[in-house]
Amino acid sequence: MKTIGLLVCSNCFMTIAWYWYLKEKGLPLWKAIVISWCIAFFEYCLVVPANRLGYTAGWTGFQLKIIQEVITLIIFCFFAVIYLKEPLRWNYLMSFTLIMGAVYFAFKK
Repeated sequence: MKTIGLLVCSNCFMTIAWYWYLKEKGLPLWKAIVISWCIAFFEYCLVVPANRLGYTAGWTGFQLKIIQEVITLIIFCFFAVIYLKEPLRWNYLMSFTLIMGAVYFAFKK
């Protein structure tokens, strides 16, 4: 569970680093890059221990990447709806459902 918690926290930072500036149209690109890198630093401080903990607990690299992508999508959905004010459409939900199927098969033994 520590792995999941760290991945959730790291993905919160990364989602902000990758997408916060979309609403800041007047901000020079170089400033957006520098600020995003500063935010992303905290993501790396969390994702590295998350992956190490998960890997030493028996998860494969494939499983870690797949679960990270699912967490990324969940967090991004909240971010897009709340911060970017974008609607969550049916086709996005269907795409997410299919990705969850991939998670099932990745963890099936």
